[in-house]
Amino acid sequence: MYDKNTKTMPNNNSYPTLSHKNYLFLANLTIHTKMANSYFQFKQFTIWHDKCAMKVGTDGVLLGAWPHVDGAQRILDIGTGTGLVALMLAQRSKAFIIALEIDCSAVRQAIENVSHSPWQDRIEVVEADFKHYTSTAQFDVIVSNPPYFTDSLKCPNQQRNTARHDNELTYKELLEGVSRLLSADGAFTVIVPADVSDKVKEIALNYSLYPYKQLNIITKPGLSPKRSLITFKFQDQKCQIENMIIELARHEYSREYIDLTKEYYLKM
Repeated sequence: MYDKNTKTMPNNNSYPTLSHKNYLFLANLTIHTKMANSYFQFKQFTIWHDKCAMKVGTDGVLLGAWPHVDGAQRILDIGTGTGLVALMLAQRSKAFIIALEIDCSAVRQAIENVSHSPWQDRIEVVEADFKHYTSTAQFDVIVSNPPYFTDSLKCPNQQRNTARHDNELTYKELLEGVSRLLSADGAFTVIVPADVSDKVKEIALNYSLYPYKQLNIITKPGLSPKRSLITFKFQDQKCQIENMIIELARHEYSREYIDLTKEYYLKM
């Protein structure tokens, strides 16, 4: 309390103060925390995502880890964002990869991430709208983590809206484009909300794309699938459908998830 007689504040332990040393420690801690949130470190590469609307997430990691890429010579990543999926596919293949992205900020971020990776000579980041993209050669593998949440409330950030909502690229437009660019024996893998997986498979049939295998992603035991990874081919066959749980308990990952991602995550 203020002392009217001395016109001073009491100097006692009820008003703790930070020493210069402690202040510097807290300031540095804040800086390092912000830096840590700006990038994600994988075993063989780093993803900076401070300039990109959509950050590193489980969807991208699953899409980069699950598709079969053995023997692929040309891969197309539609909506590369930070370049995460393209880099993951480059790590486990010898293919040349086109990383396609419509957002200019994400393009710059992807170029930065690719340029600091071991595979910069095999990945080309291209700024383009997939709806108008053409290629003189077809692709053995095409992957996409497309816009989603069609009917959900939009957020104020237009970059994030473009990344998350299908106003910019519908499933119909995506599958039509894939049918033009995929080689006859190629495979297209997409990750979608589980509740629209049947709709996506129905649309795909219009372009002679048949589901080859499907992995339904369950975050925790007892919950319904949240995402579905689906691989399509031009050959009609019975679709192999499996489920995978990510976490058995808090930070206790399933053996299947560990086996799928252990070549990428630092602590797997």
